[in-house]
Amino acid sequence: MKIALGSDHAGFKRKEAVKALLQSLGHEVIDKGAFNDQQSDYPTYCRPAAEAIITGEADRAIVFGGSGNGEAIVANRVKGVRCALCWSVETARLGRQHNNANCISIGERQVSEELALEIVKTWLDTPFEGGRHQKRIELIDAP
Repeated sequence: MKIALGSDHAGFKRKEAVKALLQSLGHEVIDKGAFNDQQSDYPTYCRPAAEAIITGEADRAIVFGGSGNGEAIVANRVKGVRCALCWSVETARLGRQHNNANCISIGERQVSEELALEIVKTWLDTPFEGGRHQKRIELIDAP
C-alpha cells in the first residue's frame, strides 16, 4: 500500500516512528514533510498528504501534529478524504470499520509512540464493513 505522511514540527518525531513501522511492514511511504522539528505550519504538509489520496499518488494518508485536531480538519477539507482523529486503538478501528477512514490524524502530545504504532497497525488491518454504514459514506462524499 502507498501511504502519504504529513506533519508539522510538533508531530515530526511521531511521523518518523510511524514511517519506520510502515516501511518495515513493506508499505511504500510518501513523505510530504515536515523534514525536521523546526517550527512549521501543519497545512503546508498535511494538506498535500491528504491530497495524495485524491490524486492517486497514495492509497491512504496519516497526518501528525501536537494534538492532531488541526491536522484532521485540514485533511477533511479535501473532498473525498475521510480523516479520523485517533487517540486510541478503538478510535482507529471504528474509523475504518464504520467510516471507511482513508486518513488518520495522530497528536504527538496526546499519544505515546507505542500507542501510535498500535493505532496505525489497527487502522491498516481493519476492513470497512460497509452495509449499514455505506449510506453515511455516500452522504459524506456527495457533491
